[in-house]
Amino acid sequence: MDIIDAIILGIIQGLTEFLPVSSSGHLELGKVILQNENVGEGGLLFTVVLHFATALSTILVFRKDVLDIIKGCLKFKWNEDLQFVSKIVVSMIPAVIIGVFFEEQLESLFDGNIMLVGFMLIITAVLLYLADKAKNTNKKVSFNNAFLIGLSQAIAMLPGISRSGATISTSVLLGNDKTKAARFSFLMVVPLIFGKIAKDIFSGEISTESQNFTALSVGFIAAFISGLFACTWMITLVKKSKLSYFAIYCVIVGVIAVVVSFSN
Repeated sequence: MDIIDAIILGIIQGLTEFLPVSSSGHLELGKVILQNENVGEGGLLFTVVLHFATALSTILVFRKDVLDIIKGCLKFKWNEDLQFVSKIVVSMIPAVIIGVFFEEQLESLFDGNIMLVGFMLIITAVLLYLADKAKNTNKKVSFNNAFLIGLSQAIAMLPGISRSGATISTSVLLGNDKTKAARFSFLMVVPLIFGKIAKDIFSGEISTESQNFTALSVGFIAAFISGLFACTWMITLVKKSKLSYFAIYCVIVGVIAVVVSFSN
């Protein structure tokens, strides 16, 4: 992989991890456009590096929240912080089940199938449009809500379904406060990312042989910086009910992807 490709894929990952347009779907499209297989199964180390970068950018943006949650949990009382962490754990259950028992079937979908990506992007657009029309409230995410949001996160493991779009939309449609929905959506994925990274590392599947560490480094930096920008911007967009703009984008890209797949 050359430096330019690494930067482009890093920016794609950083932006689309938080903006509701599907990071996995755009990486599949980027792989086809760049004719580069160094993402997904063809470049597990590069994928891990990009996800690590976006996880760190999330922690940096929510650093105050993360520190407050840690301090609250260390009090060993059933307070709001420990309840929040417990809801995060509940939300992780569906995705963990899919990741453990259906990993091979899921990975088989990441083979440049842009028709699937196109249709899933259109579904994402519908979710975003519906969420944008929902009224804002002061309601917090409940345990039942956390599990349902977790189900949407598991479904978003399909290429083309936006994880942030699906989880935020589900939370908002369940009547939760939009800012709290965005906060929960971004923080709930951090343990999953680190868990997946640990699994990939200890599985022995990651190879460091013949790796361009300069490309890995610039990819990491590109994903981290673009992730900081996208995460901060997305919180503002959700609060101001501007998700419909991304719905339009997803429809356009989704239709183009479907049309191109039929022409090939």
